[in-house]
Amino acid sequence: MSRLRDKRVFVGGVGPGLGSAVVYLALSEGARVYAVARSRDFLEGLRRVMSRFGELHVGVYDLATPEGAQAAVADAVATLGGLDGVVVTAGGYAETPIEELEPAVFEDLLSRNLKSHIYVVKAAVRHLKPGSSVVLVTAVGGAYSAWLRRHVAYVASKAALARAVESLAAELIERGVRVNGVAPGGMTRDFSPGRLASRPPLGAPQTPPEEVARVIIWLLTDESYWVNGAVIPVDGGRRLL
Repeated sequence: MSRLRDKRVFVGGVGPGLGSAVVYLALSEGARVYAVARSRDFLEGLRRVMSRFGELHVGVYDLATPEGAQAAVADAVATLGGLDGVVVTAGGYAETPIEELEPAVFEDLLSRNLKSHIYVVKAAVRHLKPGSSVVLVTAVGGAYSAWLRRHVAYVASKAALARAVESLAAELIERGVRVNGVAPGGMTRDFSPGRLASRPPLGAPQTPPEEVARVIIWLLTDESYWVNGAVIPVDGGRRLL
């Protein structure tokens, strides 16, 4: 039985890796999905490929602005008739020594790794009923460790999001809305539906996006009902080595 049958799921910040894997698995589990990205060409390609797996709608919005997040969520609600799940996979990466850190780079990382997630939750919260689930994507570098040298801006943005997950979960608990996070380590940036990718050995430096997406889908289902305010590392144990 499909675990997300007829659930209405918003997936924001979709790209060719993790976001696409989440869209595919959500559709495969019976969800009706509204996917958001900044590139119209990318979204049209995504819709052509993924629509054969279920009901997929797309919208071109910049979630790093409060106006963009508000408009995206409003369109999703109008299109799907409400929301049962929210996933934000938006993110950016930069490896910059502190001496060379430009304000524009820092601001971009904060916008993509932190602000976009907060803006989406702010826009969505009034539409979420008891039993709804929110999943945000942070990273092992920040949530579980401070990657040393050249990563201060990236780590700061990801660490802030991990703590925001806990704060949001506490704030929304009385509404019956769960908020959790996943923290990938290194992750490959490609995905194709139904591929038979060989699983890497535990502790490998790179994780296929579908391994992370499977945990996200589980967090959207009732199977994870008693999991709330958690940031789950999904790196095959690499952070322990």
